[in-house]
Amino acid sequence: MATSLTDTSSPSDRRSRTRPSKSGKLALGPLPELVGYNLRKAQVAVFQNFQNAVAPHDITPGQFGVLIMIKENEGLSQSDLGAAVGIDRSTMVAVIDRLESRGLVIRAPSPNDRRSYALKLSPDGEKLLDELVPRVREHDQSMVKDLSADEQAQLIDFLRRVARSR
Repeated sequence: MATSLTDTSSPSDRRSRTRPSKSGKLALGPLPELVGYNLRKAQVAVFQNFQNAVAPHDITPGQFGVLIMIKENEGLSQSDLGAAVGIDRSTMVAVIDRLESRGLVIRAPSPNDRRSYALKLSPDGEKLLDELVPRVREHDQSMVKDLSADEQAQLIDFLRRVARSR
């Protein structure tokens, strides 16, 4: 049976929660009750663990996602990739520039639209992903090791619903 994800403490208990700081304890006010605050804390933990998992390859979670999308959708345009991962055009150009300069992505003229580029992984990009995917899967499982399989599925469902609610 899955355990509850609900905090059973009273609102006044939550408001008075403190956390240690160099000078003692910091009052957090309503922050522990806020979805955004808790998502951000979780994101920081996940990103820090991700960096350790993929060291020494100097790949961010966003770059990893871009590499996966290019691998799974060879020939994808930068515009379509940006829309799929929620990155604006100028940022996407910078991400692809960085990956291309590292020899991980090949940007070629699109056969369908001379105004855009078709993206594909280079052989080095393929090799890097072959090495990173198992590390990232292990990292992902380490982040949810205290959750049952049902709770992990619930968490993903909840996060997807939050993402759709904007």
